[in-house]
Amino acid sequence: MAKFSKNQSLADFQRLIESLYSLPDDRLYSIWDLLAQQQRFAMRALKGIRKGDVSKLKINLLISLSWLMAVGNRLHIEVEDEVWKRFPALCSYCGKKPCECKNTRLNKRKKVPMIDARKPRNLSGFQKMFREIYPSGERTLADAGIHFAEETGEVGESVHNYLGRHLEKQFNEIKLELADLVSCIFGIANSANIDVAYELEKIFLNGCHVCHRTPCACGFTKVASIKT
Repeated sequence: MAKFSKNQSLADFQRLIESLYSLPDDRLYSIWDLLAQQQRFAMRALKGIRKGDVSKLKINLLISLSWLMAVGNRLHIEVEDEVWKRFPALCSYCGKKPCECKNTRLNKRKKVPMIDARKPRNLSGFQKMFREIYPSGERTLADAGIHFAEETGEVGESVHNYLGRHLEKQFNEIKLELADLVSCIFGIANSANIDVAYELEKIFLNGCHVCHRTPCACGFTKVASIKT
C-alpha cells in the first residue's frame, strides 16, 4: 500500500501522487479539471485563513498541493527540480537569504547561483529553506494567503497560454509558476506553523486519503462531493 513518510522528499511525494492517482486522473480528468480541483481546495484553504480555522486551512492546503503534483505529473514536470532551480536556497528575485526585496528596489531578477550541496534532501528541508529565505515574521498569514491566491491564478494562466500556442517558452513559464506556487504553500505553512511533511505522512498513511486504496478508487462524483 502506497504511503508517505515524513523523511521523504518533495519528489517522493510527487511519485506517490502518481502511483495513487494517475490511473483515475487519466481516465476522469482533463488538465483543466486537475487545475480546477487544485484551485477548489486552494480557495477552501483561503477560507480557513479568513475564518481563523487552522484545521480547515491545513487539510485543504495539503490537498491542493496533491492536485498540484497531479498537474506536474500530467505535464511530466519534475516539480522538486523546478523549485530548486527557482529557489536555490536564496530568494529567486534579489538573490539574498533572507529576502531583501522589500528594502531593495530591483529592475530585474538577479542571476542566482545553484550550489547543489545546499539542496535540501527531504520535504522538511525545503520547508526550512523557505522559512530562512522568507521569514514568517516579515508578513501576516493573510498576506501569505493573498500571495498564494495570486500564484494559483498564474499557474492556471500559464497552462492556458501554453495550450493555446504550445510554445516552449510558455511551457517553461509553467515550470516557473509551479515553483512559485510551491513556495507560497510553504510560506503559508510556515506562517501557520504547519509541519507539511508530518501532516502529509498522517494524510497519506494508507493509500488514498479518502478510499485508502492504491490506486485510488474514488469516482468523479465522490471527489466532487468531498467537503473539508
